[in-house]
Amino acid sequence: MSDSISKLPPIGGPTGPSPLSAASRVTRPIITGRPGIPHIPEAQPGKSFQELLETSLAQRQTQALTFSRHARQRVEQRGVELSSDDMSRLSQAVERAGQKGITDSLVFMNDTAYIVNIPNRVVVTVVDSGDTEHNVFTNINGAVIV
Repeated sequence: MSDSISKLPPIGGPTGPSPLSAASRVTRPIITGRPGIPHIPEAQPGKSFQELLETSLAQRQTQALTFSRHARQRVEQRGVELSSDDMSRLSQAVERAGQKGITDSLVFMNDTAYIVNIPNRVVVTVVDSGDTEHNVFTNINGAVIV
């Protein structure tokens, strides 16, 4: 058994240590957690929980509605046009869904279905009227028809 151990190549390969030694590696910070989750504020002396909650909810409601890369691609591929009025109506629908405690919603507006993650205010995907027929939408817990 000692003969087989002595025949093993040295750690890092037959030529010695790997060229990417610890000293030559570029270090980057590791960011963990789910993207889009708002920062939880530090405790602030003199403010009640109710005040902090109301401030946090007000900030969330004023946060702009965004589209994921996938949703932007679907909008372009399917030729869906959104006016500023449509964006306002979509944003109001997201706000109403949030008030009802919905976390993942189907918003149906102008013969187009929008799947929206309500807490992060992100449109996840867009399905136009041609693709909504015979479709099944899963992983939603509420719907808003505009």
